[in-house]
Parts: sequence; C-alpha cells; structure tokens
Amino acid sequence: MGRFDRYILSQLMRVFGFFALVLVGIYWVNRAVILLDRYLAEGQGGGLVLQLTLLSVPGIMLIVLPVAGFVAAAYTTNRLHADSELVVVQATGYSAFRLVRPFAMFGVIVLLLMSLLAHLVVPAAARELNRLEAQLADAISSRLLVPGTFQSPTRGVTVYVRDISQDGTLEGLLVTDRREPVRETTYSAHQALLVRHEDGPRLVMFDGMAQTLTHSTGRLATTVFDDFTVAIGDLATTPAQRRLDQRQLSTLTLLNPTPEIEERTRRSAAYLQREAHLRITQALLSATAAVVGFAALMLGGFSRFGLWRQVAFAIVLVVLVKLVDNAAIDVAKTDPSKWPLVYVPCLMAAALCLLLLAVADSTLGARLRRRGRA
Repeated sequence: MGRFDRYILSQLMRVFGFFALVLVGIYWVNRAVILLDRYLAEGQGGGLVLQLTLLSVPGIMLIVLPVAGFVAAAYTTNRLHADSELVVVQATGYSAFRLVRPFAMFGVIVLLLMSLLAHLVVPAAARELNRLEAQLADAISSRLLVPGTFQSPTRGVTVYVRDISQDGTLEGLLVTDRREPVRETTYSAHQALLVRHEDGPRLVMFDGMAQTLTHSTGRLATTVFDDFTVAIGDLATTPAQRRLDQRQLSTLTLLNPTPEIEERTRRSAAYLQREAHLRITQALLSATAAVVGFAALMLGGFSRFGLWRQVAFAIVLVVLVKLVDNAAIDVAKTDPSKWPLVYVPCLMAAALCLLLLAVADSTLGARLRRRGRA
C-alpha cells in the first residue's frame, strides 16, 4: 500500500474504533441493566452476573461492527472531501477505482473481524453463557424452598430447610418421603444440593441419616451416610436437558450436521446449513457496506456544505440491500433448501459498488473537462 492509502486506512480504523466502542458500550449497558435487574433481584452474586454481561459482548459486536464500518467509511470520505484532500488527489489523476483501494482493505479487515466473531468467538461465548445460565437455573430452583418453613412441593414429600446459601447449597435439610404406601423414609442432612438428572431432579445430601419405616412390619431401619442421592419428583421444575441452541455450534458442525445434532437442536439439516451460510453472508455484507459508503459519496463534487445528500443516498442503498437480505432470509426460512438465495444481497451490494465507482469516474472526467475549458 502507498503512503496515501495507509493514511486513509489509519483514518478509517480510528473512526471505526471510536464508533464501535460507543455503540458496543450503549448496547452492553442496556443488556447489563436487564441482567442485573433480573438476577440480582433473585439473590445471585454480582460476579456471576458480570460474567453473563461480558459473555454477551461478542454477540453485541456482531450486530454493531457492520454499522460502525459503514459509518466510518461514510464519515471519513465526507471529511476528506470537506478538507479537499480527495479533490487534490483526483486532480492528480486518481480514479475512483484507485481511491477505493484503502476502503476495500478496510472492508477486508471488517470481514475478518466479523468472520472471527461469527465462526469462533460467538459460538464459544454462547456455550459458556448456556452453562452459566443452567447453573443459575439450578441455584434459582433451590431457592423455591423457603428457609425455616415446612413445605410440600409435591404430594407425599415434606421438606424443611434451615437456610440456603448464596450458591444454592441447602443447609440443615429434613425430607420426609411418603410417596410409597408400604414405607416412609425420612432423610436428614447437614448440607444438600439440588441437581438436574435425565430422569428428573435429584437431591444430593451430605453427612446425614436415612430412617425407613416399613408399615407392614413396623420395623425402623436407620442408615448413616456421608453422601446420598434421592429422587424428589417435582420438587424443582428444572429441565433434564435443554434444547441445544444452534448458536453454540461451530460453522463446520452446522454445515455437516449429524442426526444427533438434528435431534438435540430439533432442527432439520437444511435449517442448520442455512444458519451456517447466514454467518458467512453477514461478514460479506459488512465488508460491502463499507465500500458502498465510500462509493456513494464519490458521486458528489466539492461542496462547502458537505456531501449530506450523498450520505443520505448511501444510507438508502444500505437499507435497500438489507431489505433484500431480509427477504432472502425469509424465503430460506420457509424453505431451507433455498439457502443459496442468502448470497443474492452480497452480489447485489458488490454490483452496486462497481456501478457507483464507474459513475463516479465518468462524472469526475466530465468535471475535469469543464475545468480545463474554463
């Protein structure tokens, strides 16, 4: 890259970093307030809630970076026009296709960042977020028991808990199980944990005793244990296994889904493959949006009032491409086998860039010829 190209690219990266930071901050604060209000009210620790908010940042960046890339390209081009820098280099013979080089490189950088987020960072963050939310769900389920009171969360079961710690550990537990007509069992434990199981919730008790009374014989059997697990029916409404979210899966897994993945996600192979292609097109559209922001502004000549009409025109073009993208996604959602349609907006955006640059070159030549005759 030449010195002028490096200069423009540095301007683009500075503006891009500023707008990305501002937009991510706005989205993140809004998300953090929602999570803090939701989980802190339920007695969760601030550290765990902070992890949840930080894990939401990659998903927010995936939404914000395309906008920041377009704004950076449009803002930088408008400023270069206002400072007459583009006018000077155009007068020396630089065409629109020559000037687009640093903006195309900037688009490639945005493409790489979006690809890294979509294919690696966001799926990894989604997996960790799912794990933490499941951990929170378990802790919240244990808080359905009220300390210091006898409760019967399901028919035939009576539970007493002296206290519940912040991590969901049950302190001073007493459980009476009368669900079987022939016997009655009473469990007591210093500590216990409520955990999920594929056959229903389980209560894991530590350092306790089990007393079983057989009604037919009147005999009482006592067992002292260090740890013991017992099924407790509907004591907690914790699901055995949540549906696997396709956002947690890698792109390669989505492109080649196994029958097990289809069963766990409850999605067809065609649907999962469409999701993988959407990740690819999202990155491609982000790169083309930056070039469109430059090419549309090249249609205007020097003006002391700036290029606001061209900026508005660029926004209209981006909105138009996004509408086509939404329409293609809707068609592919109705029939996932039509996933190639999601690449149509990318081709449309690329064609718009070439057309705008060609028109900009022709208008530039006309302006230079008029100046020469003058």
